[in-house]
Amino acid sequence: MKKILETVPNFSEGRDRDKIEKIVEPFRGKEGVKLLDYQRDEDHNRLVVTAIGEPDSLKTAVIEAMGAAIEVIDMRKHEGQHPRMGAVDVVPFIPIRNMTMEEAIGVSKAVAETASETYDLPIFLYEESAARPERKNLSNIRKGQFEGMAEKLKQPEWRPDYGPVAVHLSAGATAVGARMPLVAYNVNLDTDNIDIANDIARKVRHISGGLRFCKGIGIELKERGIVQVSMNMTDFTKTALYRAFELIKIEARRYGVNVVGSEVIGLVPMAALIDAAVYYLGIEKFSMEQVLEARLLESDG
Repeated sequence: MKKILETVPNFSEGRDRDKIEKIVEPFRGKEGVKLLDYQRDEDHNRLVVTAIGEPDSLKTAVIEAMGAAIEVIDMRKHEGQHPRMGAVDVVPFIPIRNMTMEEAIGVSKAVAETASETYDLPIFLYEESAARPERKNLSNIRKGQFEGMAEKLKQPEWRPDYGPVAVHLSAGATAVGARMPLVAYNVNLDTDNIDIANDIARKVRHISGGLRFCKGIGIELKERGIVQVSMNMTDFTKTALYRAFELIKIEARRYGVNVVGSEVIGLVPMAALIDAAVYYLGIEKFSMEQVLEARLLESDG
């Protein structure tokens, strides 16, 4: 059976449709690559692409997309609610079928090496690809964002793993790595007070005492006049989506604030949603084998 690898690169452009199409185009019409999804967010000013494919084909598509992003995005003019440090902010690789984590790490390093040389771009390795413990967590690498990255790279401990020891003037810096699947999950609140969203995010995220496999920040959705708690659920099998949702509801009550909805960015494993359905419906002794689509996919494989 073929080896299947997934990538979910994040680009710092969520508003200009022409630029977005240029970035996405390398994932279209390539043998061995399938574009599954791409979503743009104007408030975050961010594009999230999801694609799968055979490792070599996917690697080529990613490097081409990185080049397109570097060509059309100027970080010196970029504004958005989501933390970012580069035109190509982060490029994760996720083993899906007949791929080991070690193989995914190998692809991430090959992409980092080629892209850094081709585009004169400083690149950090993160998550399972990280060479140092302090670089495993993306937020540690991204701290300071694009505006502070030039000074950060002058520190010996923040020398990039690949590429020049200086930011790309218009494209900043990039993180590339291998990781397990995560769910980008956001919960919206009926207030425009960003301090409330930030405080709830601190209560929910692991680094400040919250849920073990949850990262979170407060985000303003200015066009809607509300705020959200924006999260990365790094292991939904151990920290369920419904657990984060319910904890946010509990913390929001302290401020007289209500949850008005939630959203998933990009694709989500079926098991993560089934888990939430089982919890809220109170279904007893339920298993994935009872899901029709799961059984069909199993027979197709």
